Amino acid sequence: MQDADLRRDTVIDPPVGHELRDLRPGYIALFGIALTAVIVAAAVIASLLIHFKAAEYSRQETPVPRLAGEREATPGPRLQVEANNELRQMRAAEDAALNRYEWVDKSSGSVRIPIERAMEIVAKKGLPARKQEEKAR
Repeated sequence: MQDADLRRDTVIDPPVGHELRDLRPGYIALFGIALTAVIVAAAVIASLLIHFKAAEYSRQETPVPRLAGEREATPGPRLQVEANNELRQMRAAEDAALNRYEWVDKSSGSVRIPIERAMEIVAKKGLPARKQEEKAR
């Protein structure tokens, strides 16, 4: 009995090929078909879910206020037609403010003086100095 067992186990050249009992082409094809069906079903379910949720969301949106729908026309660009004249007028107004005497606030005694006169006063009197206590800080 032992001789018969040894002869089966000691085959010199085993046949080249694959194991037929583990590999069944029908099962592989069935798995491929089932996997394809699951993927297609998932895609259909996802697209239906997106469609229904979008419809539900559009029904829940608040309506746009009436005034938001009425828009005014955008104004055109504001161009300077006479830029040179406008610049001359602006500089003339600046010169007038810098070179004349004028009350700013009569009740508080604030006046505007020409800039040349203000520089002369600052040159004679100097700028107010800080107290020594403030410098120590």
